[in-house]
Amino acid sequence: MRNGRLLLVLAAAGLTACGGGDRTDQALADSLSRDLQLVPAESTAALNDQPADAPAPAATTPRPAAPRPAAPQPAAPRPATARTLAAGTSFSATAIDSISSRHNKVGQTMTVRVASDVANDAGRVVIPAGSVVTLRIAAIAPSENKSDNTGTLTLVPVSVAIGGSSYDLTGRVTSVASTLKGRGVTAGDAAKVGAGAAAGAAAGQVIGKKTAPTIIGAVVGAAAGAAIASNTADRDVVVAPGANVVIELTETFERS
Repeated sequence: MRNGRLLLVLAAAGLTACGGGDRTDQALADSLSRDLQLVPAESTAALNDQPADAPAPAATTPRPAAPRPAAPQPAAPRPATARTLAAGTSFSATAIDSISSRHNKVGQTMTVRVASDVANDAGRVVIPAGSVVTLRIAAIAPSENKSDNTGTLTLVPVSVAIGGSSYDLTGRVTSVASTLKGRGVTAGDAAKVGAGAAAGAAAGQVIGKKTAPTIIGAVVGAAAGAAIASNTADRDVVVAPGANVVIELTETFERS
């Protein structure tokens, strides 16, 4: 661009010098001068070949993040199976002490030892073998005649000792191995025999009015009295050590 402008200037100067006053040459010079004026000035600004900056993206309002589902809470630890026995649970024990209707009275106690582990429905042992159960005598009486083959004995569970601790026990004794033991001839039994003999002797005198019938009557009366005494002789209820006792719970039993 610079070289072209310089040539135009030189050409205009040469024409002016050669023609001076020639009208045609002057017109040509004026035309060249106008052309020079129309030539754009050289730009010194550095060309920027970089692409135009892309328009900034329009600002957008961020969407709120969807709430994350709450993390599942860890399950609470399951409690250990409670040491409980349901009502109706039965177990066997063996007598440690002995009791007799001749020597023991209502309100006294005896102890028995649990024969084997007593477990609940979950299989957990609640009352281990060897635990000691205390029983209270609620009723006791001898057999008073031959037709009574059992006498009277009622035992009630009170407590059980487990590992040095005592726990209340509510239940009943459904079975107890016991025997009847005769007391032998007692003063009461002798009185019955004597009364029979006297009655027989009196009857012999009334009937025979002689000594022999009296003696015979006394013998017969004594025999009758002995029979009465035998039929009415007391036989004591006895529970010996080692006897089997069955206990049934009537309420739920729980221990720590």
